[in-house]
Amino acid sequence: MSAELLDWTDVLPLNDLEEGVITPVTIGEKALVLYRSGDEVRAFDGKCPHKGAPMEQGVACKSRHGDVQLVCPWHKASFSAESGRLIEPPALDLLARYPVEVHDGRILVGKVAMRRDAPAPMREHEVVAIIGAGAAAIAAAVTLRDEGYAGRILLIGPEEDLPYDRTALSKMTLANPDPEASPPPLRPESWYIEQRIERVMDRVVKLDTETRKITLEEGVSLTPDHVLLASGSRAKELEIPGSALAGVHTLRSAHDVREIASKVGENTTVVVIGSGFIGMEAAAALRKRGAGVTVLSNSALPFQKQLGREIATEMRNLHESKGVAFISSCSVKAINGETQVESVTLEDDSQITADLVIIGVGAVPALDYLPSHALSENGGIEVDQAMRVAPHIYAAGDIASVTHEGRQYRIEHWRTAQSQARIAARTMLGLPGGALTTPWFWTQQYDRKIEYLGWPRGFERVEIDGDVDRFDFTARYIDEEGKIVGLATAGRPKEMGEAAVTFDDA
Repeated sequence: MSAELLDWTDVLPLNDLEEGVITPVTIGEKALVLYRSGDEVRAFDGKCPHKGAPMEQGVACKSRHGDVQLVCPWHKASFSAESGRLIEPPALDLLARYPVEVHDGRILVGKVAMRRDAPAPMREHEVVAIIGAGAAAIAAAVTLRDEGYAGRILLIGPEEDLPYDRTALSKMTLANPDPEASPPPLRPESWYIEQRIERVMDRVVKLDTETRKITLEEGVSLTPDHVLLASGSRAKELEIPGSALAGVHTLRSAHDVREIASKVGENTTVVVIGSGFIGMEAAAALRKRGAGVTVLSNSALPFQKQLGREIATEMRNLHESKGVAFISSCSVKAINGETQVESVTLEDDSQITADLVIIGVGAVPALDYLPSHALSENGGIEVDQAMRVAPHIYAAGDIASVTHEGRQYRIEHWRTAQSQARIAARTMLGLPGGALTTPWFWTQQYDRKIEYLGWPRGFERVEIDGDVDRFDFTARYIDEEGKIVGLATAGRPKEMGEAAVTFDDA
């Protein structure tokens, strides 16, 4: 593009732009970032397209393949430092690139984002059916269209809500005092129309993996060219007396949150059964709304298995400082009440008063539509490196059982689900699927955030650099052979951003 065709802004001297780092600039009120490599300068949108994180607080680092990636500071989406192309989710869109020219040692940036050339349409006469409507499903649909797939896409799921950010349920939506609050949609309704995504609001009751025949609850059947299983998981239930009483809830859907939120006030007494990430995030959200919260747990400390004793202790201290009561190393015997929950009985026959009970004891893969298919030991469905279950059938997300270094894993993390779905979508189209990166997730409780990178495996010891009590630390999880198998950080987004790209190189 020439200067005659665009409105350009002089932003700074080339000599003032440091190489290899993300540098912020502004054009009017528009925030942009620059990245310099030698005499080449690239300009990109200053906000991550996922949640608007300031990219200037992110990090630029080189991958094992030699390319440089720009990593979002909040949720570790990564983009090509050359083109802005999306490399890793949870973003669904590229990082918009702006034209740059250098004249007389000055950097000039165009005010209009560069257009991406659309790929040639392909597979116009094919049908892709996606079972599920969550993170993996939407990531697959976006990838298919971005790569030029022009056939039909069916998105099959029972929920009437537009597909939404499920991670927001326990972190943010539950803390909202508006009882009608909903988690943010992954895409606006107009997108489904523009991209010709057909939403089928029904439940799959059977899939024949030999023929690809899908049978829906309403009796309709279809046989698409490709199938992606992205049905996610459902909350585990407690098989104890009283678990069906009014006021007893799991926390898995927007409907669950609305049901809970409508009953919560400052005088509400809530018992949370389970001290995993969902349970503890729910406890934090409910305390923000003024409810009294007691957490019942089989373990002595929340997250000790995942994060180690020192960090787990500080997490419990954080909750107790906010008024959450803990009863640890216990199990629940019964939930009591006539029609509405009134109390909870523990194994020692002691009772705790409760207006509401939230059960957060884990999840199980939603694979009821595959009654005759053999599942792996972890309850998932085995896939190969291309996320393939059988010819033209793929799986992604909570239900997918992947192999890493000879072990089977089923990862229940948002970013991994999207990465798997992108691999499956590209493979459907005959394109290189790419490799699955190390799982990353984060938890937000009150004003504290912890990020974790690694496969869920045991560790021998934890080495911590920084102050755990101030939530400014890096923890390295080391196995019996001395290898770092996991990394947790708080208050260090750039360090985790670089690790998200380079951890697999170690």
